[in-house]
Amino acid sequence: MVTPRWRIPRPARLPLRMKVIVGLGNPGREYEHTRHNVGWWLVDHLAHQWHFDPWRKDGDAVTTQGMVGGKKVKLVKPQTFMNLSGAALRPYLKREGWKAADDLMVIVDEVAVPAGEYRLRAAGSPGGHNGLKSIESHLKSPTYPRLRIGIKPVDERRQIGDLADFVLHTMPRDERDLVEALYPRMVAALELWIADGTEKAVSTMGR
Repeated sequence: MVTPRWRIPRPARLPLRMKVIVGLGNPGREYEHTRHNVGWWLVDHLAHQWHFDPWRKDGDAVTTQGMVGGKKVKLVKPQTFMNLSGAALRPYLKREGWKAADDLMVIVDEVAVPAGEYRLRAAGSPGGHNGLKSIESHLKSPTYPRLRIGIKPVDERRQIGDLADFVLHTMPRDERDLVEALYPRMVAALELWIADGTEKAVSTMGR
């Protein structure tokens, strides 16, 4: 006896895995060009490079999304100021099957790395970075990928001095040029992360 078509159960559709890339920074025009906002600069570049939808308000962040290599990707800019950045992750922590260790990438400024260089790691400590401290507090784990963009002056005559003042100061044009020159390499690394995971992307460092 042939089972009527209307009785044939349909396979459950699994939710599409989503990669979430969070750029850390501070909202407000006064912070737009500061060293602390290099994470925002890169995600803005990614949105343009990948032809994503316009940014829109989304809870504690502004977001945009699209497809990269057949995978769903959301870009996130928290609007809570740096020390509360982790609040923007709440919707994804509740998402079925979403894992920070595999699906989250945090883009952040790093004072220990010279401008013109970046580091990609699968995990690590937040050090003294308040944005990473907030991220780790919400995740309850240090195991999440992060891309750290160097902001340390390459000119030794430029002193860091007070760290809070340094990161909230406008980045000089010559140093910003060094950061922006990294965009093609960082975009390639992030596309590799989206396609093949953190281990593969980290293995390309130094090439």
